[in-house]
Amino acid sequence: MKKIIATLAVFASLAIPGATAFAQAPSAGQGGCTEESKTAIYTDFTTLRTTDPTKAYEAGKKYLACSQQEDQYTAYLKKWVAAYEKEARKAQFPVKLYNDKNYPEAMALGKQILTEDPENVNVLIGLGYLGYLATMTGKNETFNRESLDYARRAIKAIESGKAPASWAPFKSKEDTLAYLYNALGRLTVKENTAETLTSLIKAAQIEGDVKKDPGIYYLIGATYESGPYAKLSADYKTRFEGKDESPESKLALANINQVVDRMIDAYARAVALAGNDPKFANPKKEWMDSLATWYKYRHDQSDAGLSEMIAGVLSKPLPPEPTPLTSLPASASTATSPSTSGAGMNSVSAAPTTTTAAASSAKPAASTTSTATPAKAKPRNNHASTRNKNRRR
Repeated sequence: MKKIIATLAVFASLAIPGATAFAQAPSAGQGGCTEESKTAIYTDFTTLRTTDPTKAYEAGKKYLACSQQEDQYTAYLKKWVAAYEKEARKAQFPVKLYNDKNYPEAMALGKQILTEDPENVNVLIGLGYLGYLATMTGKNETFNRESLDYARRAIKAIESGKAPASWAPFKSKEDTLAYLYNALGRLTVKENTAETLTSLIKAAQIEGDVKKDPGIYYLIGATYESGPYAKLSADYKTRFEGKDESPESKLALANINQVVDRMIDAYARAVALAGNDPKFANPKKEWMDSLATWYKYRHDQSDAGLSEMIAGVLSKPLPPEPTPLTSLPASASTATSPSTSGAGMNSVSAAPTTTTAAASSAKPAASTTSTATPAKAKPRNNHASTRNKNRRR
């Protein structure tokens, strides 16, 4: 209300026609719209316009309904009413979105505001977050596509230096960006596009509540697993299954392993942040299972050192996405292999997949559970080893 009053104050500085002018006009019996009643309505408007815009708006609309001819009074009131409605829409938008959770009305209202004010950062942020809220609270994915576009626009605007009048309901610029990147990642997690992993990692790198949510690290690990790992592993099978170990197969394995190491790191963070919080008791079991599976895959089926890794993982920065290797690292010739087979030739087994429930989602004032998660791949236990023992004898 205060914001509307302040915004409409500019109209108060305009030369407003005086209500006393009506006394000189003849009576025009328009049902109940006599000149006397119009004068009374207009007087109410002038009295209320700087103190109670809502009542002034009602008076202005009533006056315009009584007036059939365009004059200085109707011209002024049309401008004032239009300005009020514009500001009222802006005030109603966050109420519809965050309080009422009326996502269809909020989307429609936000779009209308953007036709009048295309660079309104508050509305871009809200519409960018709307799809995520609708999906998390009501499993309504209707708005996802549009919301993704608004989230990208909001991020671009913020990162270019633009800011809303207030960051509420978020805490700060950084907090807002973290939630928007989180929304981008989670709304694309089913398709697991290149944007998914990048967005989730960016969200987890920003200081704030999102960074403290164990669920986002589980999703990072699962996204690595169903995306880069699955693709690299399938490619390895196509190119090297049944063939002698070679520098090319070693390089392919090294690229697989650096992805697996990112998965291990992400799952360890999820487990570490879950701690003993009963809210995460059930998902933590699943996260720990994934972590142990992949950790053993990289450590000759041993879990030695796993507890120590979990204890210290949060003291280290989250690793960025790995850069594909184009040459074999010096350490690759002695690297620990995930292989458990004694095959003398490179071979890769088919990888079964499982679908699991994702972790909690981070959002202002609450955390919910997402049902969207990438399909996960199990380790290919007989990826070719880089050890001499796996060469053809």
